Amino acid sequence: MRIAFIGQKGIPAKAGGVEKHVEELSSRLVKHGHEVFVYVRNNYTDKNIAEYKGVKLIHLPCISTKNLDAISHTFLATMHALFCRYDIIHYQAIGPSSLSFLIRLFKPLAFLVSTFHCQDYFHQKWGFWARCYLKFGEFITCKIPHKTIAISRILQKYSWKKYGIRAAFIPNGATVAATDEKDALARWNLTEKKYVLFVGRLIQHKGAHYLIEAFKKLEDARKMPPDFKLVIVGDGFHTDNYVKRLRQISAGRKNIIFTGAQTGKTLIQIFSHAYLFVQPSESEGLSLALLEAMGYGLAPLVSDIPENLEAIGQAGLVFRNKSIDDLREKMENALNESEKIKIIGECAKEREEKEYDWDSIALKTLRLYENLINSKKNSFYVWKSKRI
Repeated sequence: MRIAFIGQKGIPAKAGGVEKHVEELSSRLVKHGHEVFVYVRNNYTDKNIAEYKGVKLIHLPCISTKNLDAISHTFLATMHALFCRYDIIHYQAIGPSSLSFLIRLFKPLAFLVSTFHCQDYFHQKWGFWARCYLKFGEFITCKIPHKTIAISRILQKYSWKKYGIRAAFIPNGATVAATDEKDALARWNLTEKKYVLFVGRLIQHKGAHYLIEAFKKLEDARKMPPDFKLVIVGDGFHTDNYVKRLRQISAGRKNIIFTGAQTGKTLIQIFSHAYLFVQPSESEGLSLALLEAMGYGLAPLVSDIPENLEAIGQAGLVFRNKSIDDLREKMENALNESEKIKIIGECAKEREEKEYDWDSIALKTLRLYENLINSKKNSFYVWKSKRI
């Protein structure tokens, strides 16, 4: 099959769950013998990279503003795809999927698939009109493609209740490569098992400000072991004001560390040697950072939104969404119960390995593609037999 992915910023992934999702999925589809194309944005992926892990990259420009970055690139990618011979065109996220109807209209022989990652209109960075457009994109995601994929049971149930469609449930996965190496930690003066970890884009709905405030309260009350640190891994994306706010509320706190976005060996080491992973998000789809933390054997402490609860099952700790005081209390307990935290981390790792394996996810996606193509063949044979 010739398969194209549209809607992601690009690969290799620097940050962002959708980008990591596409990187892991597309590279595995190549290993299964398929020809895979990923549309990438010039402001994200190095223009000199033509191929990555066997995946062919198609570079196109975009308008680099918060509201137009994704949709301008998706439009150009869609126009390009109309003139290419693809068997499957797979859109990612509800914003980019808003333009997938053009494929159904002008390229009816290609099969159209869309992945419902998240209800993005809940994210506070979007204004009124952007949220309206994202809701339109959700409608298109659920009603226009030949098949819609939901990355969580929650989104699958929502799609059925709201739009009456039976979305396929295929979750995100986690990539884990734990290591005993620690040399990268010296850059921030980090000590093994003496820091709490947050990994994600610095966007308001990810809730990093709740975590910082809770950590400050613990530090001020001297309710944590000495020299324990909070490590914030990630950068903003068209959210400079929010990033500035995070740095302002952390000013003068030598134990609150901003590393910026990290990948590769450095990120592996940061994950491998953390004590606790905290996910304080107000809304999610199915967080890749959370799944990866679980895969590294980190006990997760998460806000009690349904998407986080689905991810951790019984293998994690929970605090009330948006409650700084409850987060502070749950963190304090976690920092003083190392044996319990170790056991929870082991349970989290087992759950990740069982439920969120990328190889299994790639096979499920491939079967979905094959079923679409086979359904067309079967329809042709039925039509032909009736003609005879």
